[in-house]
Amino acid sequence: MAIVLALCGMVLLGGGLWLAIEGGSWFYAPAGLALIACAVLLWRRQVAALHLYAALVVATLAWALVEIGLDWWALVPRGDVIFILGALLLLPWITRRLVPAQVGWWRNAGPLALTLILAGAIGLAAMLRSPHEWDGALPGARGAAPALAAGTDAGDWLAYGHTWAGTKWSPLAQLTPANVSGLKQVWRMDTGDSRRPGDPEEITYELTPIKVGDTLYACTPHNIVLALDAETGAVRWRYDPHMQVPSHVQHLTCRGVSYHDANWPGATRSADGSCPQRIIMATADARLIALDAHTGRLCPGFGKGGAVNLAVTGPGLKPGWFQFTSAPLVTRGLVVVGGAIYDNASIHMPSGAIQAFDIATGKPVWAFDPGRPEDTAPLGPNHPPVPSTPNSWSTAAADEDLGLIYLPMGMGAIDQWGGNRPPNTERFATSILALDIKTGKARWVFQTVHHDLWDMDVPAQPALVDLTIPGKGRVPALVQSTKTGNIFVLDRRTGLPIQPVHEMRVPGGAAHGDFTSPTQPVSAISLMPPRIREADMWGATLFDQMACRIAFRRYRHEGPFTPPSTRGTLVFPGNFGVMDWGGLAIDPVRQVAFAHPNYMAFVDRLIPQRPGAGNGKDGPAGASDRGGSAEHGFNPNAGAPFAVSMGPFLSRLGLPCQSPPWGYVAGIDLVTGKVAWRHANGTIRDETPLPIPLKLGVPSLGGPMMTGGGLSFMAASLDYYLRAYDTTTGRVLWRARLPAGAQATPMTYRSPASGRQFVVVVAGGHGSLGTRLGDSIIAYALPKS
Repeated sequence: MAIVLALCGMVLLGGGLWLAIEGGSWFYAPAGLALIACAVLLWRRQVAALHLYAALVVATLAWALVEIGLDWWALVPRGDVIFILGALLLLPWITRRLVPAQVGWWRNAGPLALTLILAGAIGLAAMLRSPHEWDGALPGARGAAPALAAGTDAGDWLAYGHTWAGTKWSPLAQLTPANVSGLKQVWRMDTGDSRRPGDPEEITYELTPIKVGDTLYACTPHNIVLALDAETGAVRWRYDPHMQVPSHVQHLTCRGVSYHDANWPGATRSADGSCPQRIIMATADARLIALDAHTGRLCPGFGKGGAVNLAVTGPGLKPGWFQFTSAPLVTRGLVVVGGAIYDNASIHMPSGAIQAFDIATGKPVWAFDPGRPEDTAPLGPNHPPVPSTPNSWSTAAADEDLGLIYLPMGMGAIDQWGGNRPPNTERFATSILALDIKTGKARWVFQTVHHDLWDMDVPAQPALVDLTIPGKGRVPALVQSTKTGNIFVLDRRTGLPIQPVHEMRVPGGAAHGDFTSPTQPVSAISLMPPRIREADMWGATLFDQMACRIAFRRYRHEGPFTPPSTRGTLVFPGNFGVMDWGGLAIDPVRQVAFAHPNYMAFVDRLIPQRPGAGNGKDGPAGASDRGGSAEHGFNPNAGAPFAVSMGPFLSRLGLPCQSPPWGYVAGIDLVTGKVAWRHANGTIRDETPLPIPLKLGVPSLGGPMMTGGGLSFMAASLDYYLRAYDTTTGRVLWRARLPAGAQATPMTYRSPASGRQFVVVVAGGHGSLGTRLGDSIIAYALPKS
């Protein structure tokens, strides 16, 4: 036992001195000395070893409580080793050798026993109440439900976000907090599409199906389209585009398909009357495909044989550097698409131009190119695209009454170094862009991050909702969640803030050849985390927590928006963002939002390019451009002065270096701007060798869905569950075990066959997130009885 104490003491002493030299806590080095002293005393069989150890326990408790208070999961690594070693010192075979029989066990071992009892009591108190939980209640109805578009049914889910307003809210109210516990699985359909040889690491099912009439429409990562019976899940037709996965594709996913009905008022009909109801899909190999919604056959009058090929070619451009991952926008007879650009491969990348096509013929109508914003003529030989401009890879929204479409914009070619970005194009980067539906002209732009160096693309579909604002009445609003944690509430007519936005001063000191913006916008509604501190470091034990503290001190971090550096910059919130493409769900009647913020730090390190590097194939680490993704690994940045290496801030044990919770659910009042409740969300059951359902609060990647019955549904977390929440309080009312990760957004509909309300989620996993892969579309409903 003395040897164990000595070894532990030497590790703490050495690491503690290193940490102190780096400017960190002085606790570890004295604690190491105390353990070494205890070891010496124990070796000499002196009872003073127990008394000194009792003092160490008291000192550890005092230090831990001052640093982080009654926070159970933060207390664990500070005290687990100390507590366990102390308990071992009380074993009879040790105390018998130290305590003379005439003195008695309690007199000599009692002080240590009492301090351990005290430590246990403090731990129990910390377990009973988490400082991270906020209880509260969201308000009830504030108005009427939005009017349905002519020719549509309330029981349908017509677009990725339910409608092109993107709220992910359904008025259906058959399911309520009172009966949701009765939900049962009704059917499960396995698509049969899974990872193939040559696929990238990031193959994902991020799909939200749509439902029209009695049919669900879904797509798979390889862009296979399925039409399913809404009541039974039986396959009605299947279309396979026989996609050849491009050799340099970064992501392989299909978040959804879109629907058009020529019988809707004002809708466009093909000249020959074919395919009056059609499914539109954009593919990973950059095709825009139109299918007959009833048969799954290609619509012959659309493009060439049912498809428009948008693949980009040119000197230095590789297949897969331009692709589609999200559902195209369908509005006023147009199909509008952006596109995903391979991140951080080269400074010479395809254009981020937004293009509109006639939904009947596939002919180009207009194109908005951030590099040439005043000229919206379709792309062609006389109007070539401007390369490396900001793109829109996520899902757009539309307000046909205002004649506007709203695009969440990303960045240009590379993320962490921006010294070569033209100011006239960068004003569209990391922004919300409103375009005129008819002409493609820019009507307004609102930038959410200035000169973005952190991959803070606006990732989620904007949500359009009318809000009742005191003193202003009913205002048409746009609510935009962001990776930074800001939730911007804008007047969607003008782009001006409804909820206040101020400019916050941020750190400077960019890499050579670059610059930083002196300020960044912060919304009055924000889930942005506080600045991360050394005291927030975590681990399984005192030792790896100390190592994380040392790493923290060695990286550059001066708060949010600390610029990337060759030293390595701690980016918090990290590249996955507080909120990613899953975004918010909004109840337009109650004017409240359901959010799922994540708090995971990343480390970005700029790597000076060596002479001759920069061909986009091999960089300093010898990694190919298939070796990493935009979220982790080596990214070559060919042609830039720096490559970049990035990844989550983890310990040597693979655990996050920051304390949990890492993921929450939160309820937000959009009128007052207040967060009404917040709860840690998800367990580590599927992240550990033993399936222990400890509720630490884990990251989620996907989105929520809300209903008129007072329920919110979400999967998305790292454990394999679909959960139903009481929208008012955020409490979990029901959950169902899933066969794989569900990094997708659920949807709901009413089946015409039975009149039941169904909830559907896709469990297909996520390659780079590490959840189990699958291929299941699963439906739940109340029993028919």
